[in-house]
Amino acid sequence: MVHLGLGAFHRSHQAWYTQHAGDAGEWGIASFTGRRPDAAVVLAAQDGLFTVVERSDAGDSFEVVGSIVEAADGADVQRLVELVAAPQTVVVTLTITEAAYGFGADDVPLLASGGTPTTPLGRLVLGLAARRDADGGPLAVVSCDNLSDNGNVARNAVLGIAGAYDAGLAAWIEANVSFVSTSVDRITPRTTDADLDAVAASCGYRDLAPVVTEPFRNWVLSGDFPAGRPRWEDAGAVFVDHIEPYENRKLWLLNGAHSILAYAGQLRGHATVAEALSDPVCRGAVEEFWDEASRHLPGKELEIPEYRAALLERFGNSRIAHHLAQIAMDASTKLRMRAIPVLRAERAEGRQGHGAARMIAAWSAFVASNPGLQDPQSRAVGEANQLSGLERTAALMALLDSELAGEPAAVELVHELSSDFVPAVPANSGTAA
Repeated sequence: MVHLGLGAFHRSHQAWYTQHAGDAGEWGIASFTGRRPDAAVVLAAQDGLFTVVERSDAGDSFEVVGSIVEAADGADVQRLVELVAAPQTVVVTLTITEAAYGFGADDVPLLASGGTPTTPLGRLVLGLAARRDADGGPLAVVSCDNLSDNGNVARNAVLGIAGAYDAGLAAWIEANVSFVSTSVDRITPRTTDADLDAVAASCGYRDLAPVVTEPFRNWVLSGDFPAGRPRWEDAGAVFVDHIEPYENRKLWLLNGAHSILAYAGQLRGHATVAEALSDPVCRGAVEEFWDEASRHLPGKELEIPEYRAALLERFGNSRIAHHLAQIAMDASTKLRMRAIPVLRAERAEGRQGHGAARMIAAWSAFVASNPGLQDPQSRAVGEANQLSGLERTAALMALLDSELAGEPAAVELVHELSSDFVPAVPANSGTAA
């Protein structure tokens, strides 16, 4: 297997599942970093070994995971191409963030001139071209990013780049590469120096690349693996024919709640998910949004009441310091998938959609006082912030959905709700980090 996006979540999720597959001994992952080489440098020095710390209020458990057999700098495109082209590579998994699936227009001239693509998917296309030339056979590409219908999103992005570069390559990809959709779920905050110390104290060795995560984990997959895959189902992964309901359950209920807590929570002086959830204002906004979203998640197999109860328990895990500042990044991409579908569905049924609108309102209020927030449309956010009143709200909403931004009632609702989220220090601010 080849993986693009070597980070904490990949190690707590895909690498963990591969370690626990019934045929784990037959598989190894060559994992490439994204923006920086740091994780690869540290893991390479540890022969790919790292500790997964499952942390809950009941205590910690520690496990050494060895499914990553090669950790590589993402800038080593030559090695990536070599591995993607190799016939023994039959699965490519992706955790490249939602923002990385846009059309890589800059990669097309680089590919045409023999240069090196700069985006993960552009580099994947280069690898697939080498695989075609080497007659490497079919393989599966598995998106593990928080995008609705992420397999088809990945397919369209890869074929868009390939088609603009080489129509024959695009045809080969369509015939030989499957794109698998997934829903992934495991809260994995950034590792801290204190986490390194905790592993050393409990395990007696110094691991410079542990990951701390919650005991809960979930992986739902839909699609074909033409050349085989690990037996992830032995580790609890679920394979389904129709993944959209599971994707929406996770995107709306878990990720949507995270977005509300990220913006409303920080405005109210909180630093972590657990802190924000303990605030009645933030908790109420989450429950209101969940009520709306749940109306559009039919099917008893989704077990929505149980899922919501489990989320409250997971979010309230005081020993998982899931920082709101980490969740808040790339908002314009995330809210487009988390808030907009629910707001549209509510309005289509004659309701205003207060819960979904409140999520957008919290973001609108947050970026007013935090103009430097990382976002793929940061320039446009900055330009919107130069405006005022309803005009500013409409400009921000246009970054999420141009049609809704053209509906005066929707804009007025978001604008009105944003006044509920002015920076304030809550009564329990002394406990906030």
